[in-house]
Amino acid sequence: CALRGCDPKKILIGAAEIIDRANKMRNKGLSGDWRIDWKELMEFKNDFTSKVPGNLERGYSNSEVEMFHGTAKLIDSNIVDIDGEKIEADKIAITTGSRPIDLDIPGGDIPIDSTAFLDLKSLPEDITFIGGGYVAFEFAHLAARAGSNVNIVHRGPYPLENFEQAIVTHLVNASTQLGIHVMLESEVIAIAKTDEKVIVTIKSLDQQTDLQSDLVINSAGRIPELDHLNLDKAGINFSNNGIEVNEYLQSTSNPSIYAAGDSAASPGLPLTPVAVLEGHVVAANIIRGNSKTPDYTELPTAVFTLPTLASVGLTEQQTKEKGFKYHIKSASVPNWYNAKRINEDTYAYKIISDERGLILGAHIIGPHAEETINLFAMAIKSGLKSGDIRNMVYSYPSMASDIGSMV
Repeated sequence: CALRGCDPKKILIGAAEIIDRANKMRNKGLSGDWRIDWKELMEFKNDFTSKVPGNLERGYSNSEVEMFHGTAKLIDSNIVDIDGEKIEADKIAITTGSRPIDLDIPGGDIPIDSTAFLDLKSLPEDITFIGGGYVAFEFAHLAARAGSNVNIVHRGPYPLENFEQAIVTHLVNASTQLGIHVMLESEVIAIAKTDEKVIVTIKSLDQQTDLQSDLVINSAGRIPELDHLNLDKAGINFSNNGIEVNEYLQSTSNPSIYAAGDSAASPGLPLTPVAVLEGHVVAANIIRGNSKTPDYTELPTAVFTLPTLASVGLTEQQTKEKGFKYHIKSASVPNWYNAKRINEDTYAYKIISDERGLILGAHIIGPHAEETINLFAMAIKSGLKSGDIRNMVYSYPSMASDIGSMV
């Protein structure tokens, strides 16, 4: 997260937010031209990320944590080999994160991944993203506002498939208005390099087309980074979802092993805060014995596009599958004051509650939705009812003051 994920990404997107706000207020009190200086922006980002490893190592050293640098693999149920040095431990925590999935197509090794994108020295004119998830939409919104022509190629009928699709539709429309070409039900079947361009061959329904691009990015998804750990040697059951764990995040087949974050096949979403939550659980259970389980009651998440899409709790489809009797309140509200004052024309919400008024799910797209969604997460965690939320007094005018009208 700190080196190649949320933190550097948000620094870059912060510049795009300024460009976006300024452009939307053009001829409404602001005038002039604004642009992103990619080189300077990357230097600003690197000023943050370059300090992280040293700061962490000093923290470990001060806490008398012994560090080893190298490639680790398991050679027995409780023995780790690090470049030839063997360490035996009663308990081992595996927290190796995830990696991009391999593209099993001709030229599948040509695209770069999100890590390489965050280190680009300059931004190409034409960029194509393979896959329509977090990475594609967030980086596409950044690149488009920095002046690139951007394509997103997604093989399913809906992008961001785990989100409430009624809200995702607003994001697709906003992306299209920005100039991003979103190609749904389209599959990349081959990639090839020429002297000047990368040729992306796309199959859409019964048609096949070639798309020329300067840069192609693999944003088709990620899987746990477990390939080279020799988990079989330690008797660890795992799948493409991660290491199979019990409610204490302990391996179901080797009691010496614990896993957290993307490494664990847990119910938690693949998000940094969830990995931190699970890390605390693993640490507690290693130190005190199995006594703590992770609470996944509320897991807010955001797609940092402009505007932001944010979600917590159940989608309508999930609500139906669980058999709840439910009520929905939803609307597109670009006419609300908080949208009009910044000239934002994409603002919508969908709130799902049960027959008692308890919030089951909240889904928002709009300015600062990543902040508003945390209040809905608190409501779910605390068991607040719609009436409680509606009757609260909020500071005004703030984004949070719209919550009462949403429920």
